[in-house]
This record gives sequence, structure tokens and C-alpha cells, in this order.
Amino acid sequence: MALFDLPLDALRGYRPRLCEPDDFDTFWEKTLIEARGHELNARFEPVRTPLTAVEVYDVTFAGFGGHPIKGWFLHPAGAREPLPLVVEYLGYGGGRGLPHTHLLWPSAGFAHFVMDTRGQGSGWGGGDTDDPVGGGPAYPGFMTRGIEDPRAYYYRRVFTDAVRAVEAARSHPLADATRTAAVGASQGGGITLAVGALVPDLAAIAPDVPFLCHFERGATLTDSHPYREIGSFLKTHRGRQGQVFRTLSYFDGVHFAARGRAPALFSTALEDQTCPPSTVFAAFNAYAGEEKHIEVYAFNGHEGGGSCQEEAQLRWLPERLARR
Repeated sequence: MALFDLPLDALRGYRPRLCEPDDFDTFWEKTLIEARGHELNARFEPVRTPLTAVEVYDVTFAGFGGHPIKGWFLHPAGAREPLPLVVEYLGYGGGRGLPHTHLLWPSAGFAHFVMDTRGQGSGWGGGDTDDPVGGGPAYPGFMTRGIEDPRAYYYRRVFTDAVRAVEAARSHPLADATRTAAVGASQGGGITLAVGALVPDLAAIAPDVPFLCHFERGATLTDSHPYREIGSFLKTHRGRQGQVFRTLSYFDGVHFAARGRAPALFSTALEDQTCPPSTVFAAFNAYAGEEKHIEVYAFNGHEGGGSCQEEAQLRWLPERLARR
């Protein structure tokens, strides 16, 4: 696949002027206050598995609207003292799956929390969390659910769940709340950017080929899903483009990036037609933290660096999560 986006030199300086809602911060402040009106009620139930080097807990906590959200909490077997904590968010369509698919971080000595994404988990990695909130007309998928009103939009619920997931994971006695990182790839990377802004005391974030950034460019540059869901919705609902992109502006990773402060390790791939590199660089260039780095994979698509990026994270995170 040939390169299709801006040249790398142009990407490194790409800073689009996006329309940020005047009430962006107020919107999220009120959303989280409302969510915290429900008891977190985080429950960690031990799970017997064939794994011998890792202990596993089935987790339930109250997310947006007090709705029950599932997750896995894993840590190295025999741990007795609080460990640095990695909270992970999943890619589009996936669910938390089975515990043995999440061994990377506990094998490296971290406590690890994996949040199930509400309503997802039938594309890969089975999910166990319902989304009980309905919405208006939508194109199949998740991108346009409630898209004409930011208060009803699907990702308002998901991003709120993600903040509450950090709070739930930190409540476990083996999690060191002062040494917490958020990580995720694709959709999980976009969620990571939101959490990096909404949870200001994180020690690090690592958004890998992040989705949910610079929506208007993503929706008009690539024919690939999930961004194409927006165009398909507008193809039928003619004349609603202004309202749709106004809603999405409350959820744009570029706006969250401008509020992030923790050290950040991004990645992008120049042949990625799912999350085009200009959408990722828009967020990276806007990122407000003093320490930030982006790994660029020149001849890869949405798989990005794959295991090479995992290795980069394994080398980078321990230093940021060293005991303070």
C-alpha cells in the first residue's frame, strides 16, 4: 500500500485549527460529577485459572449512570506490596476476552487492569458488559450512536467508564495509585488520550495508533471503517454535518491532548488507513505534556509497530512508573 497522507516532514508540523466547544471543560466536569454520584462499588472476585505465575480477579464497578462495567485485574502471583498499575483500554469491537490473553503487563511486574468496553466484544475478544442506553437513528457500529447530541453520544459513556476504571483499579490494595499509567491501541488509544486529560495525576500514558482524533479529517480522508460510519450516516441524513461534527468535537482526542500533562509515548503508521497518521499527529502535536515521543512505522498499516511497539512501551514505562 502506497503512502496516502501527508509527508512525514509535514506531519511533524501538522497543527490543524479545530473548533473546540466553549463549554468543553464544563461538559466533562459535569459528566464526571454526575457519574461520581453513584457509588463506585468496585468488586474484585478471585478467578481460578490454569495460570501459575499470575493471579486474576473478575472485576465489576459502576461506570456512567451507575451501570455495571466488567474488567480483569491481574498481578504477579505472590505479590504482597503495591505495584505500579497499568490500566488498558481495548480496540474497536473487542471485549476483555479471557484472562490469559492479557499476560504482558503482569509478566513484567505490573498490576494490570483491563476495562471491558460497554456494548462491544462481538468483533473479537468476547465482551461481558451491556450498554443499556438507547439512542436515535444510527449507522451500524458505535460511531454514530447518539451522534446528534453530545449528552447522548456513545463515547460520553465510554470515556466516563474509563475514568471510573482508573478509580476502580486504584482501589485494589496491590495497586499503587501514585504510579498509574493508561495504555491502549486504536480505540483504546483514543480512550487513553481522554483519560490522560480527565485524570490529571497519571504518571504516564501510551496511546498506540490512536483512533477518535481529528474526526472531520478521518471521516473525509479514509474510506475505512470505523471513520466511514460517520460518512455513511451523513450520506443518509443529509444536511446534518454541522451538528454531527459539533457533537464529535466534545470527544476529539486533539482537544483532550491539549489538556494532557503526563509523559506520553505515541505511535503511528504511515500506511494506516484506519487511523490516518495526520489524525494521530494532530493529537501528538497538540499534546501539552513536556515529555512526549512518537514512534513512526513507515511501512505499516493499522497494525503499527505490533510487538515492536510493545517492546518500546516495556522499556519506556518502568522508568516513568519508578517508585516516587
